[in-house]
Amino acid sequence: MEKITEKLLLAKASPKANKLEQIMTLNLSKMRLKLQDLPVKLLSRLQSLEKLDLSGNMLQEFPKNLELPALRFLDLSDNQIEDVTTLDSLSNVEELRMDGNLYITVSDTYKLMVLLPNLRIYNGKDVSTYANHLRYVYSDNLRTRIAALWENSFCLPDPITAEKIDVLESKFVSTASYQVKFGPNSVSDFTRWRVGILAKEYLLSLTEPKKEVDSVETTGTQNNSDVSKPAKRKQTESVIDTSIRLRPHKKPRTDPAASAASDSPRQSRFRLKPQTQDPIDTIRNVPSKTSRPPITPSRGERRSERPKRSFQEQQTSEDDAQKKRKESLGKKDSRRDADMLQTVEIRSDTQPVHLKPLHVLQCHSKQDSLEDFSTQLWACAFQPLPDSAGNAGGSRLVATCGGDSICLIDCEMGMVMKKYKVPGEEFFSLAWTTVLMSRGGNASAQHCSILAAGGKRGLVKLIHPRNNVAYGEFRASRKALSVLRFNHQQGNFLFTGSYDNKILMWDIGGVDSQYNFKVVQLLVLEIGTTPLHICLPPTAPSAHLLTACEDGLHCYNTQLGANNTSKRSKEMEITFPIYKKEDKDHDYHAVDGLSFLNDDIVASKNYLYGCIYLWSWSRTKVQRPDKKSKAVRAVVLAELQWTNTQIPYLALNTCPGQAYMVCGDDKGKIWTYHIPNLQKNSFHTGKPILPTEVLEWPTPVKNGHGKVEGPSINSVAMDPELCYLVALSDKNMVIVWKREESP
Repeated sequence: MEKITEKLLLAKASPKANKLEQIMTLNLSKMRLKLQDLPVKLLSRLQSLEKLDLSGNMLQEFPKNLELPALRFLDLSDNQIEDVTTLDSLSNVEELRMDGNLYITVSDTYKLMVLLPNLRIYNGKDVSTYANHLRYVYSDNLRTRIAALWENSFCLPDPITAEKIDVLESKFVSTASYQVKFGPNSVSDFTRWRVGILAKEYLLSLTEPKKEVDSVETTGTQNNSDVSKPAKRKQTESVIDTSIRLRPHKKPRTDPAASAASDSPRQSRFRLKPQTQDPIDTIRNVPSKTSRPPITPSRGERRSERPKRSFQEQQTSEDDAQKKRKESLGKKDSRRDADMLQTVEIRSDTQPVHLKPLHVLQCHSKQDSLEDFSTQLWACAFQPLPDSAGNAGGSRLVATCGGDSICLIDCEMGMVMKKYKVPGEEFFSLAWTTVLMSRGGNASAQHCSILAAGGKRGLVKLIHPRNNVAYGEFRASRKALSVLRFNHQQGNFLFTGSYDNKILMWDIGGVDSQYNFKVVQLLVLEIGTTPLHICLPPTAPSAHLLTACEDGLHCYNTQLGANNTSKRSKEMEITFPIYKKEDKDHDYHAVDGLSFLNDDIVASKNYLYGCIYLWSWSRTKVQRPDKKSKAVRAVVLAELQWTNTQIPYLALNTCPGQAYMVCGDDKGKIWTYHIPNLQKNSFHTGKPILPTEVLEWPTPVKNGHGKVEGPSINSVAMDPELCYLVALSDKNMVIVWKREESP
């Protein structure tokens, strides 16, 4: 056996590195290593290590307190592991191999699934769904029983002293471990171990309650609180209209051309959309493991007119004394906020970019007709390119949806690389994610990009574009789906918003080489009206969810295991200054645009209001909601000047890496805003920030039809580096803009 030294570690690294801190893959297999042979201090320097192979050694446990923050793959097979709890410091491990350890029991396997919160692949099999059941559902059942035991048999000492608490903890944990029973006897060791941990947490929550953050009531002044490289080309049937050519100058137009109407549920009470026909699939479907009865597309019903709400009505519950107190606090906070805004930076190292029109595509046509200028396109998103750790990078492949089809477009070439059609469907939303695909045998799992899409039929379609496979579907609602959103930190968690006024959280797990998968419903969020957009805070996507709806902007607690209920109501409603101007003829509550500009600043757009708000998420959420309405006032930092229009569903989008926010209008223009900081332009000046540039509609010319006037821009997307900008219109056109490099 060789002694573990820095020189040996560098020799065993792959690829070769000059420093321990640079090593990404390390093979220490079959070296007859024991626990004492692994120097924790030396190994702790492996801060970039992603894959570690310790198979075929003589380890009885993993070194305690060895933290390897970048580690994603660990092979401990063919050792003599007896104690798995020492692995708790490896919180980011996604794949673990433990086969060939004779002393590992089922209880040990369950412990690993709880100790390693990101574990998805165990011994070559996808266990993410079962692991999440243990982490959340199973644990919540144990918490309920632990709380019942406390209520029936225990109480806090009076007075509370450290000595008494220590005695109480020992007795309570011991009693709970033996009296709380749940699950099969074969995993009783795991249950006792888990109960012991949860009992300590429960007692701690009673003796050291969470400190309440003093809320800053900022009412009373307007100036404050209202305040995969692209896959090989296979597409041959999609229509790429090469007869469209771009003209640099745009002729002013008067009124937007009216589109044909139908009863699509997406149109709601605002506008109607033409019905799509039944083309052919160009991506093959994997036969479902269980047969489903034919699903009849439900015709969309217009939603009932929601009652008007005025901001003034929310204030009637406050007495005059409370108002005066809040006004006083508001004035003080206004001055303080104005000072704070002098240091608000987003990405000061970025520069404005210049974009030029590159391609116009007509690829969602009914029956591939060149005459189709009525199919509305609703959502687009760039494919993430996962690295070995599953982190997403940039891509020039964008997915678009509208009518009965989904297209994957190469932005540089202006070509539809792949196309997926579902006769009778009408797609409204799509979302990308990265999951692990287990390959069986001794092969390690690999990250793969999955596309989910949904619409009128209430089904979520799951597609693996790289292999040209539509591998599955599941029913998310009996009504149409309005929005899909994945958790960017846990790619198997999917949120679906639907026209039955609900948002559901799903665990779609991973897939194996045969595309077997399992979907489990985790949460139901009760929404007042149809959710239009879903956003997850970048730094804590598993804790909260923001949803933009027709009756306002709402926040929900989505932390699993936080309580034992799978149905949740809103935690707070975020209100905006424009609500003060509402009357019986003007309702500004509908929020039809929402996106994070950085980790804290949110961009949101209220229907019928000609500006876009930028507000602070962190400073808004710390406020104490009104007990009755649950309302808190957004801490607005700035307003962006936009257009005045009565057309809804014109979604905005952001590019945090380049400090950009963009939004299309109803005349084919795209308003772009480069916001590196907010030092000179704040909400308190009363002057909205002007757009950095307004991209004019490129006025393509269609043979036999003349110029195509500017349509409404329903959706926009940018890649992380802002090399490309893609806009979708309500006239069946995809417009690709490309960044021009500075000379």
